[in-house]
This record gives sequence, C-alpha cells and structure tokens, in this order.
Amino acid sequence: MDFVLGEKVPFNRRKRFGSVTGTIVDMMPAGRGGSRTDGCLMFASLEDREGNIVNFMVTPSTYVVDFETLSVGMSCTFWYAMDAPAPLIYPPQYNAVAAAQEKNGRMVSVGYFNTSLVNEDQTLQLHMDGSVDVRTTNNQYFQGNPSNHDLVVTYGSSTRSIPAQTTPFKIVVLCGQGM
Repeated sequence: MDFVLGEKVPFNRRKRFGSVTGTIVDMMPAGRGGSRTDGCLMFASLEDREGNIVNFMVTPSTYVVDFETLSVGMSCTFWYAMDAPAPLIYPPQYNAVAAAQEKNGRMVSVGYFNTSLVNEDQTLQLHMDGSVDVRTTNNQYFQGNPSNHDLVVTYGSSTRSIPAQTTPFKIVVLCGQGM
C-alpha cells in the first residue's frame, strides 16, 4: 500500500468477489454443522467450462438476480466473497453471495462501486438517471446513494471506453452481504 503525504494517491481496493460461470449439475438440500436439512439451505454443484466442479452453498441471504429459480441444467454465474473462510477441500466449496442465470442481452456485475460509481477493477462506470431501479436484496426500494457499496448491477449494452459506461436496468445494494 502506498502512503504519500501531501499528494493524492489513488486508492485501489482489492477485488472482493470472485465468480464461477458454468452449468448447474446437481442441487440438493443441505445442512450446516452436521445438522439435518431444514429446507433453507441448498447445495449447488457447478461445472465450469473446463469441466471442473465447484460447490456453492445457497442460503436465504444469497441474492438471486430477478428471483429466478435455480435448477439443474441451468447455465449461470455464482459470486462469492474471496475473503470469506472456505474449507480446504476438493472440489472447492463457497458460500454464494449472488447468482444469476446466463441470458443473452443481460450482463451482471457484482462488486464494490466507489463514489464515482466505478467498480474495483475500473472496468465499468454506472450512469444514474431517473429510470434506474435501485433495490435491496429483499426487493425494497433503496433509500440512500448506491455509491460506496457492494452492488449487483444488471445492464445491457455499454460503451467500449475504459472504463465501459452504462446506464443499468437495475441495481441491488448488498447491505452487509458477504462481509
């Protein structure tokens, strides 16, 4: 980390969320800590494009884009907090923070967006207008400013500039999710 007194140095955050894209090959009810299943947790096995299996625990706090029902055979992306504890097992297993079915014409970005609404790796900038629907994970209207939050951003087209710029369809604020 660079500290310089008297001049501004850009603050680069470490990317907080990782993602895996693939096809759901198995879903089953799950329990935690050796407890029996209670119907609230699902265990999803995802096969990525290279044939690797990654397992995700889907909890009631996992945000599923557009509240779609996840099912075997569905092509989707799961996001997880890279700094969260994970068991050292194979195949890897993560707690899912967010999930989205892959759809033509719909892009989804999950990550921290700063005061200028630019994401962590500075590849996407959001433009807000009156049409952008900003919600919380339980589908309530978000009453604050979405900048400086972890967001799930759903959008269509973007510019080819660096960073790419877009006016999203919908923004979901992950209030304390994945932390």
